[in-house]
Amino acid sequence: MAAVVRLSPQRFEELVGDALDGLPADLGAAMENVAVTVDDESPVGELLGLYEGVPLTDRGIDYSFVMPDRITIFMRTVCHACDSERDVVTMVRETVVHEVAHHFGIDDRRLDELGWS
Repeated sequence: MAAVVRLSPQRFEELVGDALDGLPADLGAAMENVAVTVDDESPVGELLGLYEGVPLTDRGIDYSFVMPDRITIFMRTVCHACDSERDVVTMVRETVVHEVAHHFGIDDRRLDELGWS
């Protein structure tokens, strides 16, 4: 079992921001009506991140006046799964990419095929 890495919520949010900034510019620009947040408590279990919303591929002409999609990255779960801040950086990046992929309509099966599950 990994040792728990202790980071402040502000530092963890910086890492999530860095991961988002590291996305290819055209991909980041294509994200529509989505908010990315950090949950510093995390739900019980091993969930690293969660996408909630309507993927871009499922939005039709009737998609309007809706709350933003939400991507949540779970700080406690990520930090408990890592041995070092370097591991946290890597896991945050992978989790952000995974959840952003869901926003673009890529499901877990395809992410698994691509090695991003």
